[in-house]
Amino acid sequence: MEFKDYYKTLGVARDASVDDIKSAYRKLARKYHPDVSKEPDAEARFKELGEASEVLRDPEKRAAYDAAGSQWERQRAAGGAGAQGFHPPPGWDTGFEFSGRGDGADDPFAGADHSDFFEALFGRAARGARGGPRRDASMPGQDHHAKVMIDLEDAFRGAQRSISLRMPAFDDEGHGVMRERTLDVNIPKGIREGQHLRLAGQGGPGLGSGPAGDLFLEIMFRSHPRFRVDGRDLYVDLPLAPWEAALGASVPVVTPDGELTLTIPPGSAAGRKLRLKGRGIPGNPAGDLYAVLSIALPPAQGPAAQAAYTAFGAAFGGFDPRAATP
Repeated sequence: MEFKDYYKTLGVARDASVDDIKSAYRKLARKYHPDVSKEPDAEARFKELGEASEVLRDPEKRAAYDAAGSQWERQRAAGGAGAQGFHPPPGWDTGFEFSGRGDGADDPFAGADHSDFFEALFGRAARGARGGPRRDASMPGQDHHAKVMIDLEDAFRGAQRSISLRMPAFDDEGHGVMRERTLDVNIPKGIREGQHLRLAGQGGPGLGSGPAGDLFLEIMFRSHPRFRVDGRDLYVDLPLAPWEAALGASVPVVTPDGELTLTIPPGSAAGRKLRLKGRGIPGNPAGDLYAVLSIALPPAQGPAAQAAYTAFGAAFGGFDPRAATP
C-alpha cells in the first residue's frame, strides 16, 4: 500500500491552518470536479482531494496522520520501508485521546468512499457519528477513547499508573496544537489486551448542566523480552540441552510469578509445548503458560568437545535426521 501525502495532494505546507486547507481544497475541487473538468483523471483526483481535506481539517485525524507519517519517514530513512509499501506500525496511535466525533455538521465527505490507506490508518469507526450541532440547553458530553500501553506485569498484579494523553485540537488561528493531561489510573489485576477501562466523567464536557462524557482506555501490552501473549495464555521459550530432551530432566522455568521447576518428559522434541495450567494471566478461569521447547547445541570447540561429537555420531550411526523430509 502506498503512503499518501495529503499535504502534497492539496499543495499546502505542513503547518497550514484550517482556512488554508479549505481554501486550497475549494480551488482544486473546482478544477477537478467531474461535472466540469475535462481532465482524464478528474474523478480520481476529486476523491483524493476530498480525502486529504477530510483528514487535514480534522484535528484528531490530522494528528494521527502526522504521527504515522513521522514514523514512516523514520523507517524509510533507516531503510526499513519502501519496497513493501506502507503499513501502520503496531501501537502507532497509543497515547492519543480521540472523541471520534468526525468534523461536525459541515463535513461534505460524510459517507464518502475512502482509500485503503485511509482505512488502514483510521478504520471505518474513525469517521465517527456526524450530526448537526447540539441545540439543547443541556446535553451529556461526548465519550472519548484512547489506546494506552501497560507492562504485562501490571496485568498480573494490578497497579496504579500515571498515564499521559494527548488531545489534538486547533488553536484560535486554525493551527494544530496538542493538549496534554495526566491521569492516575487503577489497572485491575487480570486485565487482558484489548479490554477497555471506563473512567467515568473524564470524557468531553457536557453542555449546560449535562454531565461529562466518559473516557474509555483500550489496553495494549508493551512488548515483553520473555513472554508472548495470546488472550490470557502466555508462551515462553525454554532451551534444553540435547541430553535433557532425550533423557528427560527437571529444569527451572521463569514464570511471571517467579521461578519453578518443570519436568521434561524423555524424548521431547523441539517445538513441543508443555502446559503449566493456571500460570497465565489471572482470571476466572486463569490463562495457561506454555513452555515451548527448543534444543540448544553446545559448541564443538576444542579437541575434547569434537571427540565427544564424533563419539555421539558413531553411537547413532544409523540415525538420519532427514529421513522424514518429503
